[in-house]
This record gives sequence, structure tokens and C-alpha cells, in this order.
Amino acid sequence: MNVAGCDVGSLTAKAVILADRKIVSCSIQRATSRPEDSARNVMEEALAGASLSFKDINYTVATGYGRERIPFINDAVSEISCHGRGAQWLIPGVQMIIDIGGQDCKAIKLDRDGRVVKFATNDKCAAGTGRFLEVMAKLLGISLDDLGTLSSKARAPLDLAAACTIWAQTEVIHHLNNGMGLEDIAAGINQAMAKRVAMIVNGLGLERNVCITGGVAKNEGVVAYLEKLLGVKLKRPPKVDPQAIGALGAAILAHERMGGPQ
Repeated sequence: MNVAGCDVGSLTAKAVILADRKIVSCSIQRATSRPEDSARNVMEEALAGASLSFKDINYTVATGYGRERIPFINDAVSEISCHGRGAQWLIPGVQMIIDIGGQDCKAIKLDRDGRVVKFATNDKCAAGTGRFLEVMAKLLGISLDDLGTLSSKARAPLDLAAACTIWAQTEVIHHLNNGMGLEDIAAGINQAMAKRVAMIVNGLGLERNVCITGGVAKNEGVVAYLEKLLGVKLKRPPKVDPQAIGALGAAILAHERMGGPQ
């Protein structure tokens, strides 16, 4: 049985294909302005990676903000539920997910079966999201990967006073003009991001068994600072890119809705 999960977010689209409950393909692409186009493009790439076509898929579940506009799906489920299902499938017993996406950050508490107990989200401000890091990396003239790795070379990390992305840009420009090293500025940016996320997590109530997902999970600097602030070791999903956990959860739900074993 072949099933698919498709997660169309604000910045990226993700697709995961399962064959008999095994991951056979995963694709991640930059999202377009039309969710239906993003979904079709990323699904076509994932299907090609599995040597399958749309007609070979028995059931498709969509998630993400664009889920209701995808024409080829069988069902749509919230991204919070899909992240919970995907994380619990990869890391049995996980109690909390920190998902940092392009335009929001979510802290999600799970029960032992991977069901969502409660959650908190920051979706009103770019600070604490992947968009914040994108803006800052562009301002520094470096890649997102470099923004993550430069932190380890910092000697005197910048202490960003501004919580707002707009004001933080002004502050970073000021320090660039004064000759501060990129390493110290990058470390300050990552630390500011971690502080914002930690506030959301602590507001919900920290658990001990925590998984981090989303594109920012690949930023070593943010993860290191967040672990220090929270006092826990953050687990990263095995087998699949951390950005694709929502799509994986959607595919698992598709499998179960076809009567497959949990």
C-alpha cells in the first residue's frame, strides 16, 4: 500500500511517500505563491524519487496552511496533529515537540500515544521563526548554514537588545558598521532566537523528552543555545529531514485511514 503526506507551509512544501509503512521518498521545495502548485510540484518530485505516479498512491493526507487548497488529496489534518504523529512514530515516548518553521514557532505537548495534549504558538511576529534567521543571514551576506555554524567561533557574542525583527536589523547594521565580527553577531542572532523560543516552551511547561523539528532544527547555533537555556538535550528525528515531520505524520495518518496497522 502506497500513501502520501503533503505539507504546504508558508516558505516550503514537503512530501513523504510511505510504501507498506516504510519511508521510500521525501522531497522538500521552496513554496510558490499558490499552495496547489507547491503541493503538486513537491509531490511529483517525491513520486519520481519512489518511481511512482499519482495513480499509484492509495491515499493522501495534506497538512500545513495551504492544505485546503490541494485538489488531489483525500483528507486534510492540522499541522499540529501531524507533527505529533510524525515525531511520536520516529521517537516513541517523546513528550514535547518544538517546531520552528518559516513563519511560526510551536511548542506541542503529547501524551504517550502521540496525541496532542496542548500547544502554544508564536504566529504574530517574525521573531522566533525561520524568517527572522533568513532576514538576518541576508543582512550579513552569509548563508543560513553559515549563520548556524559561525556561533561556535564567537568570542564575545552580541547581546541583541531588540526583540522585534525590524529593530534587530537596525541594531545588527550598527554593530556591522562598528566592525564587530560576523561570528559574534551570528552568535547573538542565534541566541536571541533561542531566547524567544524558550519563552514559548517554558510558558507551556517544559518536558524532559523533547524533539526539535522544522528547518531551524538544522541550525547548530540555535539548537545549542536552546539546549543551554532549557537544560535538556533536544532530540532530532532520525530517518527523515526535520522539516518533513509534518508531511511524515500526514503520511502515517493516510496509512492508518486505509486500515493499515499503527
